[in-house]
Amino acid sequence: MALISSLLRQRSSITRCMPLATSLGSHASSLRWMSTKETSDEWVEEPDETEGEWLGCTRRFLAPISVNSRGSEILNNPLFNKGTAFKLGERDRLRFRGLLPPRRLNMHRQKERVLEEIRAEESMIRKNVLLEDVHDRNETLYHRILVDHIEEMAPIIYTPTVGQACKEFGMRFRRHRGMYFYRGHMAAMVYNWPQKDVHVIVVTDGSRILGLGDLGANGMGIPIGKLSLYCAAGGIAPHRVMPVVLDVGTDNPELIKDPFYLGLQKPRLRGAAYYHLVDEFIQAVRHRWPNVLIQFEDFSSDKAQKLLNKYRDQVLCFNDDIQGTGATSLAGVLGGLRAKGEHPTALGDQRILIAGAGSAGIGVAQVLYQAMIEHGRTEEEAKNCFFIADEKGLLGVERMGELSPEQALFARKTDGGLSLNEIVNKYKPTMLLGMTAVGGLFTEKLIRDMAKHCDRPIIFPLSNPTTKAECSAEQAFEWTDGRCIFASGSPFDPVEMDDGRIFYPTQCNNMFIFPGLGLGVTLCGAKTVSDKMLYVAAEALANYVSEDELAQGKVFPSIKTIRDVSKKVAIAVIEEAIRTGQASKINQKHMEDLDAFVSRKMYDPVYVPLIEKRTIEI
Repeated sequence: MALISSLLRQRSSITRCMPLATSLGSHASSLRWMSTKETSDEWVEEPDETEGEWLGCTRRFLAPISVNSRGSEILNNPLFNKGTAFKLGERDRLRFRGLLPPRRLNMHRQKERVLEEIRAEESMIRKNVLLEDVHDRNETLYHRILVDHIEEMAPIIYTPTVGQACKEFGMRFRRHRGMYFYRGHMAAMVYNWPQKDVHVIVVTDGSRILGLGDLGANGMGIPIGKLSLYCAAGGIAPHRVMPVVLDVGTDNPELIKDPFYLGLQKPRLRGAAYYHLVDEFIQAVRHRWPNVLIQFEDFSSDKAQKLLNKYRDQVLCFNDDIQGTGATSLAGVLGGLRAKGEHPTALGDQRILIAGAGSAGIGVAQVLYQAMIEHGRTEEEAKNCFFIADEKGLLGVERMGELSPEQALFARKTDGGLSLNEIVNKYKPTMLLGMTAVGGLFTEKLIRDMAKHCDRPIIFPLSNPTTKAECSAEQAFEWTDGRCIFASGSPFDPVEMDDGRIFYPTQCNNMFIFPGLGLGVTLCGAKTVSDKMLYVAAEALANYVSEDELAQGKVFPSIKTIRDVSKKVAIAVIEEAIRTGQASKINQKHMEDLDAFVSRKMYDPVYVPLIEKRTIEI
């Protein structure tokens, strides 16, 4: 009788609250539906519960997940832990009844409590610490909060706060998250990662963290933040992502002397030893997970392009600083052209001044250049649209010996060395893009001179964090009398002009591109990330912006819509993969309704019933 009673309790706890979710076994493929009512061949959805511990639940069935652990092991595993939300039946069958307080708080109440605590804090870094504490305890609740409040939470877990979080990473290290690879035995080391089915890896060597420079192993905060966005915005399940730091040392003297720094306290590897280490890493992770997407993040400019060139045609990989920033910027530029009433093909008619000739600046130029060719311009016509300047002035052919091949493509035959002000007054650019990490570089004179020559200049100061922005939104709108089309790398508040007009600056944030791109290439089974995939991703993002948003000065959609934006981007990428024969996992049935297919595969963070995996012998 005791056994029967226990089974009945388990059945009740599994079926009474039946949330819509994705299991840990796949993005959504394990979803099975059941209803207590049927009408002909249709499933009838039961109404949401609105009272008691079942508040927010629906009467939908989701097959439970079998777990190998039990008791306190589950409570200490953030992938499975529900904290105070475990119901009585689960507490009994998973053997930790008495290890939690008796009162149960469902996810809705848990979320309210966390939000109240976060909102009570004024310090952004303190908010980050509180939110990451949730991340370390309960990943489902953490991602639920991100999904439901992404506009509020994104600045906390990523730019602009993540820079400070990286600087303090060693001091506030609490729990392992991600892997740290250093020289030797990587093929064996990779099997220490507990998850068997990794889809996305974000890797950095910590050499160029945002605009903060060499932070070494403290740069782990970047992959962690990026992958949180992959899960919340792109619908990649959290057990399918892995943050990585390649610890090759650091050239930051403060870190070498810091007694609490957790990375290797020796000078960075250089030359062949460095590239051999990277290659060992690539081979190791691809040996265990042959189809994994590798995203290179915050590598120094002298390494980033070389690594991308080495692996882009043989490995499923991309560099977010080069290609992601480029695709996001292209989407913003296409939106800016729409706001001016011009067709996307008018991109080849623009005069584009890019301040910053590092990996980000050149990456943006490359993507815009490829888009112009896609629109029918010749290579020479497209090249003549660009004016790229670094700290020595306009890139010119007289410096060919010191330029990389990618920089050399955009070197001008005349006027090399001109300053930004001289370029503006001689060539009258219609676009000004900043990727220098030099705060305040765009002066009042520079922007006012540009506005004299262009009725609606496109001004994108893309450096972050906020202190590194080339100008603020308020400055750009004030100095152009409200005529500019503005987007920035870091968030800015709405700007009210003296005449009462209000402009709503939007953030040119890579999170609009990389989650959907990653979702698309992993779902379809692509072998590489092509330039055309980046173009169609940018086009999908640009087309998502409504006419009303453009009228308000916005060239990117609201971050609140990021899940749907990511889905549209993923669909565009999959369609391009199908067109070029790269979609190895897509069949005819999927192609009949790609929207529904992608929606089903997107991770939705809700609590899933758990049962202990047991072997029963009779």
